[in-house]
Amino acid sequence: MAIRPLVILPDTQLRLVSTPVAEITPEIRTLVADMFETMYDAPGIGLAAIQIGVPKRVVTLDVAKRAASEQADPEDTDAEVDQEKRDAQPRNPIAFINPEITWSSEERSVYEEGCLSIPEYYEEVERPASVKVAYTDLDGKRQEIEADGLLATCIQHEIDHLNGVLFIDHLSRLKRERVTKRFAKQARREG
Repeated sequence: MAIRPLVILPDTQLRLVSTPVAEITPEIRTLVADMFETMYDAPGIGLAAIQIGVPKRVVTLDVAKRAASEQADPEDTDAEVDQEKRDAQPRNPIAFINPEITWSSEERSVYEEGCLSIPEYYEEVERPASVKVAYTDLDGKRQEIEADGLLATCIQHEIDHLNGVLFIDHLSRLKRERVTKRFAKQARREG
């Protein structure tokens, strides 16, 4: 397993449409392991392969820690104790190969979203509250899950990445242009 570098806006790779995975190979298993390691290190709750420069339809998710941290004691301000609590939380990693949304609810929900490829930028995004997602697991078996809440939001966000769509595309044109310009300017300074 290895931590891979993240692709950051305005890199045009983020706009690529990822290609389907034909079969679960040792390379795909290594990719998934690297994605989990990269995602946990960032730290994040979801990652699409394109975010590490691999245009394959592969997504890793683990919303367990985020859900647990939302229930953390707000009176506990000791950062070290807080980190220990986060590290002690159980993980629930899920790998989705060739995921596709097969149904989405008419009911909508709003979550504040962020993205490892657009660091330190967060905005509220409205999406379907529930979805059904068909995917292949690492054993090559076709699966389907029904997701709601944070999991539904996260899987929709990551499937968007596979289609070259970023969460900022769900914002107003003005907000999208502002953040894009900010990251382009930052890339010029660093480049």
